Parts: sequence; C-alpha cells; structure tokens
Amino acid sequence: MFVATKIFTPDENEGSKRQGGVEVTTGPNQVSASLEDYLEAIYHIEQAKGAARAKDIVQRVGVHSSSVTQALRSLAEKDLVNYAPYDVITLTPSGKLIAKDVVQRHEALREFLGKVLGFSARKADRGACRMEHAIDGPILDRLAKFVAYYQASGSCGARWDPVAETFHNEN
Repeated sequence: MFVATKIFTPDENEGSKRQGGVEVTTGPNQVSASLEDYLEAIYHIEQAKGAARAKDIVQRVGVHSSSVTQALRSLAEKDLVNYAPYDVITLTPSGKLIAKDVVQRHEALREFLGKVLGFSARKADRGACRMEHAIDGPILDRLAKFVAYYQASGSCGARWDPVAETFHNEN
C-alpha cells in the first residue's frame, strides 16, 4: 500500500514552503516535468547504487549524454543535485524531497491505472509517467484514498471486462 502526501502546487502555495525541514520553492522557479523525470531517475539509481553516474541516467531516461549533462547543470543551479563532471551525482535534501514526491505520485497513479482501471503493468506505468507531472495535491490525495478503499473493500467486486470494454460487478 502507498500513502500520498500533500503536494504543493503554484496556484495554491506561491512562494516557499518548509516541508520536512527543507525549503521547497514553488511558482516561477518550479521544476519542469523533464527535470522531475531526471530527479526521479537519480532517486531510483541512488536507491539501487548509493549514487548515480551520468551514464546510469542516460540508460534510465533513454536520452543522449548531452541532454543529461544539460539537465544536471540546471538541477545543480537550482541546488537539487550535487554534480561535478565525471563525478558521482547525488540528490541534495531539496532534490530528494521533490524526487520522493514525484515517485509517490507515480506510484499512486500506477496503482490506480493498474489495480482499479485494469491496465497492464506496462501501460499503467507509462500512463503514470505522463500524468505524474500534472496532477495536483488534492486530486492525488483523494485518488490515493480511493485506491486504498478499493483495495481494502475487495474492489467492491468491480472488474474491467476488456471484451465488453466496461466495468462489471463480479458479485
């Protein structure tokens, strides 16, 4: 099971907020969806290896090394990663906070798309990757609570029928 946290969005909380003892900037300096993808990739690599290298990020994100270098410079300017050419890359506390938030959004959306709507694991993961950057906190919070309810209640007997392309009740 997963737990969603409050996600700050520019229209709700313009400016800086303290979350977990780390200041997170929203609004004009907000991280783009592309940079969020890099933070998410670095987070997963750090979890597996302790630190990332540019080549690890190239493989995980599936882009050219020049794109990774450009993104790392941008993330370093925003103080979200510790980066020096040819050295290991790690997330700063602010970068880790944002990365965890992105990972959590991704997991919540993947769970919803896969377990509730019945999409394949691959399709749910790909859809979650696209949606994770646009969903705001209150929607994600309610979605996470719905998935938890859905799982706890035995899915209420509802299942997706791919042939009929509709939900039906198994009870």
